[in-house]
Amino acid sequence: MAQTTFSGPVVSTNGFEGPVTSTLVTAANANITTINADVVNAVTTLVGTGPANIIVIPTSDPGVAGAIWNNAGTLAVSAG
Repeated sequence: MAQTTFSGPVVSTNGFEGPVTSTLVTAANANITTINADVVNAVTTLVGTGPANIIVIPTSDPGVAGAIWNNAGTLAVSAG
């Protein structure tokens, strides 16, 4: 297989052969950054569309009577 040096995005339909170089790692990190930005944009859009049913259950007793919490995988109700 021939070796070459170039800059820009790297695309392969059949995978890559040979050692992973810093160039490939840099390209992969750029793709991860793009994916992360897309996720942030999607969440921002979702939040902007209306109420979301997101419940955060603490993993330690909050000390508030009647509050629910996750006691090692078991739903518990705090005594306060």
